[in-house]
Order: sequence, then C-alpha cells, then structure tokens
Amino acid sequence: MTQNYDESSVRVLKGLEPVKERPGMYTRTTDPTHICQEVIDNAADEALGGFARKIAVTVHLDGSLSVEDDGRGIPVGLHPVEQVPVVELVFTRLHAGGKFNKKDGGAYAFSGGLHGVGVSVTNALSTRLEVEVKRDGGVFRLAFSGGDVIEPLTRVGDCGARTSGTRVRIWPDGKYFESPRYSIPELERLLRAKAVLLPGVAVTLTIEKASGDEVKLWQYPHGLKSYLAELCGGDEPVAPLFAGEAFIGDEHEQFAPGEGAQWALAWFEEGAGGESYVNLIPTPSGGTHEAGLRAGVYEAVKSFVDHHNLLPRGVKLMAEDVWGRVRFVLSARVLDPQFQGQTKDKLTSRDALKLVSSLVRDPVELWLNQNVEAGKKIAELAIRQAQSRLRSVKKVEKKKGSGVAVLPGKLTDCESEDIERNELFLVEGDSAGGSAKLARDKEYQAILPLRGKVLNSWETDRDQLFSNAEIHDISVAIGVDPHAPGDDVDLAGLRYGKIAILSDADVDGSHIQVLLLTLFYRHFPRLMEDGHVYIAQPPLYRVDVPGSGKSRPPRKLYALDEAELEAILERLRSENVREGAWGISRFKGLGEMNPEQLKDTTMHPDTRRLSQVRVRAGALDETRRMFTMLMGKGEASSRRGWMEAKGDQALTDV
Repeated sequence: MTQNYDESSVRVLKGLEPVKERPGMYTRTTDPTHICQEVIDNAADEALGGFARKIAVTVHLDGSLSVEDDGRGIPVGLHPVEQVPVVELVFTRLHAGGKFNKKDGGAYAFSGGLHGVGVSVTNALSTRLEVEVKRDGGVFRLAFSGGDVIEPLTRVGDCGARTSGTRVRIWPDGKYFESPRYSIPELERLLRAKAVLLPGVAVTLTIEKASGDEVKLWQYPHGLKSYLAELCGGDEPVAPLFAGEAFIGDEHEQFAPGEGAQWALAWFEEGAGGESYVNLIPTPSGGTHEAGLRAGVYEAVKSFVDHHNLLPRGVKLMAEDVWGRVRFVLSARVLDPQFQGQTKDKLTSRDALKLVSSLVRDPVELWLNQNVEAGKKIAELAIRQAQSRLRSVKKVEKKKGSGVAVLPGKLTDCESEDIERNELFLVEGDSAGGSAKLARDKEYQAILPLRGKVLNSWETDRDQLFSNAEIHDISVAIGVDPHAPGDDVDLAGLRYGKIAILSDADVDGSHIQVLLLTLFYRHFPRLMEDGHVYIAQPPLYRVDVPGSGKSRPPRKLYALDEAELEAILERLRSENVREGAWGISRFKGLGEMNPEQLKDTTMHPDTRRLSQVRVRAGALDETRRMFTMLMGKGEASSRRGWMEAKGDQALTDV
C-alpha cells in the first residue's frame, strides 16, 4: 500500500466505469440472465403501455441473446440538451431513460422502477451489443463494445411507415459473471409470466441448436387465473380459484389514476406461496404489495366469518391463519415503484400496502358472499389453522414455571400468547411511549416506555442490577433473568420473540441504543445469541411533495438520514418536480410523530426498518474489546485516542 496520498490519488469514475468496477452493486453476477432481463423488461414496458403485441427472445449458438419487440422503437433523433442520439444515451448513460419523465403521463406512465441504470448496465458488461431500431420509415443500427460506441448510429435501410420496433442483441462479457451460461429455466419463468401479465401479447423463446431450433410460445387468454392453475399443477383447491382486478379512477385523494392490482387466489389443504410482480417486474422477495394483498384478504375473510357467525368461542383469527394455505399470483401497477436494491427483488413503496389492501378487500368479500359454500370451506380451513396455533401456544405455556412475576405498571402488554410473534418495544421517553401505544397493533405489540437514560451496566455487578428501576422493569417484562455468557439459562419464561429498541434518530437516541445494547450484551447474552434483540430505525426527515394535476397526488416520503434525504431530492429533481416545491420536516423526536406516521415508518411489519443485532462469528474478542473501551470507567484515555483517530468518520447531526 503506497504511503503517498495527494491530489493525484483521487480517481473519478466516469460514464459506465462504476458498473465495470463494481458490477455487483448494479446487477446479479451469478450469471448473465439478469442483464438480459433488463432488455426484456424494456420490451415488456412497451407492451404494458399498449404499443407492442410481440416479444421474441432468442438464445443464439454463439452465446449471444437477442430481444425483439414491435413497440414504438427507441427514438433515434438528437437529444435537445445533450445533442447525442437518444438511443445512444439510453445505452451509455446511467440515469437516462424515458421512465423518469412522468409529466402528463410521459413516455411510460407505468414502468418497472426508476433506478435508471437498466440497459446501460447491460451494455457495460457486454463485449458487444447491437441495437436495431425500426421507426419513422427507416431501419437504424448502432453497436457498442464494453459500453463504448464502435459503430455510430447509421440508417441501414427502409421500412413501412407503420412498422416499428426495437431489436437488441447482447454478447455478455464472461469475466463479470460466475457462470457464462444463461439460466434457461429462469428465462422461461420470466417470459411465461410476462405473457400472463400481458393478455393478448405473444411471447416466444427460441433456443438455437445445431440439430434444429427449439421454440416455445406463451400466450394466456385468461391471464392470471389460468397461470395460477398451471402453477398449482394437479392439486385440488378447497374452493374454486378466484381472480379479480381493481384500479384507481380519476380524482382520488391519495393514488394516481391507473394504479391498482390484478390477482388470482386459491386455498389448499397443504402448501402456500405464490408469485408477485410490480409493473411486470418479478419480485421474488415480495414486499409491500404482497403485504397489501395479505391484509385485504384477511380483512375480507374475517368479515365473512363474523357476518356468518362461524368463529368458535375462544378462537381469534390472525392474518397468518387465513394466509397460511393461500397460493396466489399478484400483479400490481404502481406509478413510482421503489425497490430494495437494483435487482428489484422486493418492493418497498409504503403506499403500495394501502393501495392493494384497499382495492382487494371489497371484491374478495363480495366473492365470498356470492359463493357462500366456498367461503365457508375457506373459513373452516382458517379456523383449523387458528386452533392448531392456539394448541401449540398452550404447549409452550405448560413449560413455564409456576411463579408469576408482577409486570411493571408502565408496560402496555399485548393480547397474544404466541411468543414467537410477540414484540416488545423499549421506547425512549413517556411522550413517545404514548404515540407508540396508539400506533401499535395491540394484538402482538407491547410498549415499555423508559424514562431517561438507562444505567451503564458494563461494570455493574449482576446482584446490583435490580437497584436500577428501568433495568428491573426490562428484566421482568421480558421474563428472563440476567445471566452471563455460557450460563445454562432457561428461556422458557421469555414473553416476546422480538425485543426492539426504539429511540430518537439523533445523538441522544444513539446513546440510549448503546446503553441498552450494553445491557443485553453483558447481562442477557442469550437473547442476542438467539436473535431476539432488534433496533427500530425511525426516519429523521419527512419530505412533503405537492401533487401535480390528476395524474400525481401529493406524497409523503421519509428519509432515515441525510444520505437518504439527498437521494429522495435527486429523484424528485429527475421527475422534474420544481426545485423547492417540496417541504422538508425534521423530526426532533419520536414524540413529534403522530401515531399514524409512527406506525407506517417504524412499527408496521411490512413498512418499518427493524435491524437484528447479533455478534459476528469470529468477532467475539473484538466486540468485547470495543465494549470495554467504549463503556469501561477506566478507559477515558483509550476512548479519547479512538475518537481522535476516528472522529473524521462521524456523521454530522445538523
């Protein structure tokens, strides 16, 4: 490692260089399938907008892959600002594309995300990429190598005035991938799903072979219902499959016209699961749209059960009882989808939960009441699940000791006895505790407000711990006595599967987090080892974005810190929201949040950020040394030296 650090040591990555330096930040690098999916998604977006009726994918003998559609064709004229052909911009610039312009509908009112690094990443990680565009009566062609133009845009022929489309051929660069081969099963799954989600669109996959081409065609006239039946194979559902759709009309207060969902559901005696999509993008890790479907279906079934008085005495239905035997396909349409990571495996848009749940509930409830016999079979299945869950809870109760501790008076307990599901929030301050009580789900979430800062317990003897009232209340509330590493501790009395530290998103809040983590690490190590300790992460900022016409209602966006705030502002600028039109609020503490905000951002399982706290394997000694240096009473000089060495890495709290 060179000792020189001067002006020449700083390197600026330009163009597509960041993608080549760190490809794993932009795409999945196990094989080239995902960079090809980016091109397929673009063709599907044309079909989603109603401009394409065919999507053809070909795996060629030479290892390349081509995607062709009969959409509008990528524009080939010069960009008004950049003075570069638009088709070249799309393939060579990060954050360039037609999906950012949402004004008056833009080129794509609905599309698969707004990261803006799709086909430019494909181009950067390919030894060669060719684009052929049919548009405006001409055939245009250009070629790239490693993201650089090697054959400039040229008109190579003529076509009919009504003929249009785009053909992209990719030669992935094997050095960026663990395996150079495409995952054919994944391609087939993806293309079949596109056909399902785009009724009337013909999707083909051709695999060139020396012995003769293998061609597969997918076209689903009945959409999601026929697709779900195919996914379920020969399994017999408890009730007939139910498919439906609902979309937002004009003049809605919260959502934009056209947003909504299509779904297909079926209940089975065994097995559950399904597939979900957002603007045709597969989301294998689910997200807020799946949570919305689950919530809407649960509310509908619960209402049906209550209306027909089907629930036995002493049994209470929960969402997992209803959802535990459902197989589904969900296709959501969201105006500005926000995903977790560039691979878009999980939707994180908070509004999607409310959107889907509100649209799903009424159609499902109506269907249940129109098909009462089928509805009763579904209800019986859910009730059996609830009874089975209650029996397992009672088994756990029998293992507990007969002694009963008096719970602290400040504790607002939950109703459920399902230890794995129950959650305890240790909340900073009484005012925040009040908001948390109103924001919680009283079924399984408990609140214990903490007054002031907890004792630094790093050097406190175990016998002296209970002299501190806050530590005493925490121990009694969680049902576990203090212990040391390696002790044979009995966790049968544990009352909550998750113990979450909920403090303000400021310096004092961070200090309280450290004090509580010190307590758990030092005196309740088994809770940390078994993964019961969590940190809730409330946002520091709220951005209020005004609406713009009928197509875009007002929005509230939340940022965890300065970096996320800046990312949100950059996105708003890319959407052409007028600079300064938005308002930025900084939360001084949890007590400033109203219960609805606290629920949406910090406590609801599908929209919160909850980080599990565990000690890394192989880092036990390092962790103990760090705690000793930070919390030990005789370590002031060590702390000062550490702060002097690391002070420049601290985040400034404005």
